[in-house]
Amino acid sequence: MLKSWRFWLGAVISALFLIIALRGLDLRHVLLDIRAANYWWLVPGVVVYFVAVWARTWRWHYLLRPIKPIPVKTMWPVVVIGYMGNNIYPFRIGEVIRAYVLKKKQGVSVSASIATILVERIFDGLVMLIFVFVALPIAPGLPAWLRQTVILASIAFFGALAIFLVMAALPTASRKIYRWLIHRFVPRRFQRKLLALADRFMEGLSSLRNPVDVLMVFVTSAIIWLLETVKYWFVMHAFSFSVSFFALMLMNGVVNLATTLPSAPGYIGTFDGPGIEILKVFDVTPSVAAAYTLVLHAALWLPVTLLGLWYMFRESLSWKEFDQAVEEVNPDHDPATEPDNPPLKIAIAPRTPKNNHL
Repeated sequence: MLKSWRFWLGAVISALFLIIALRGLDLRHVLLDIRAANYWWLVPGVVVYFVAVWARTWRWHYLLRPIKPIPVKTMWPVVVIGYMGNNIYPFRIGEVIRAYVLKKKQGVSVSASIATILVERIFDGLVMLIFVFVALPIAPGLPAWLRQTVILASIAFFGALAIFLVMAALPTASRKIYRWLIHRFVPRRFQRKLLALADRFMEGLSSLRNPVDVLMVFVTSAIIWLLETVKYWFVMHAFSFSVSFFALMLMNGVVNLATTLPSAPGYIGTFDGPGIEILKVFDVTPSVAAAYTLVLHAALWLPVTLLGLWYMFRESLSWKEFDQAVEEVNPDHDPATEPDNPPLKIAIAPRTPKNNHL
């Protein structure tokens, strides 16, 4: 991982955000505020967070139904392992890891799973933008760089959603377009792989063809992020400041938009810098803002990471397997050489004796 340019790019971006987060702070005061916190308030916060993780699991189960119905109970460890991976690996590699684990356990192709995960991320981003827009009127004034981040994120997420909805609504036309583009512009040795990935990706977008499903995913995403904001509210009570729930919605929206940027593992810096800046806008003392944001970050990171590690070892998974999963999505990797990478139709078929001849 240390040899990857992605790791070092994320490290540089994290360093820049840490500079923003820590500039002008007296770290002694930050440590004193951390020590003075009432950590009993973290208990209900962690409980609410895991309720949100369960809601994420249900949402993924809902998105995967057109491909393969999988019980929420079965998917729960997969989701937790994925979020653990996001916290340990850079570049949200945990999303690839949970797609890999789902393929290993349930036979769903990685490409189709990743399509549904991208749909999740698009709806997460839209909800974050709604949180920001709802709370902006009460904000005394945001730094220019935060406003620019919101504008760019709005363009990116609304644009991506529009593209996905069109692709889901017009699958035949979309296939013709991407097949033409691949044959026209992609070197021949990569064409087979990209066509297979694109076809499976289209399968993963099937949940967007029904307006009721789209509404259900949006509502679930809103509930997920409201629950996470409730955790912010519980942790706030551990410290000597108070802001409105809308201010915490704004903080939640901004920090999670910022964590879509490449960063070091665990969203170091990209979570902390924007979080501290938002609280300072609401006249929270900088040292208290930093202490709260660092403790909140740890409370979001540590519990799901520990549970994910436990599930990882319980399921007899290894870091080597995860590295292999990441390698399989590398453009230079040819899935045609992998014996366990069957066509989509076979990958999602029930494993019964009558299908063994396929």
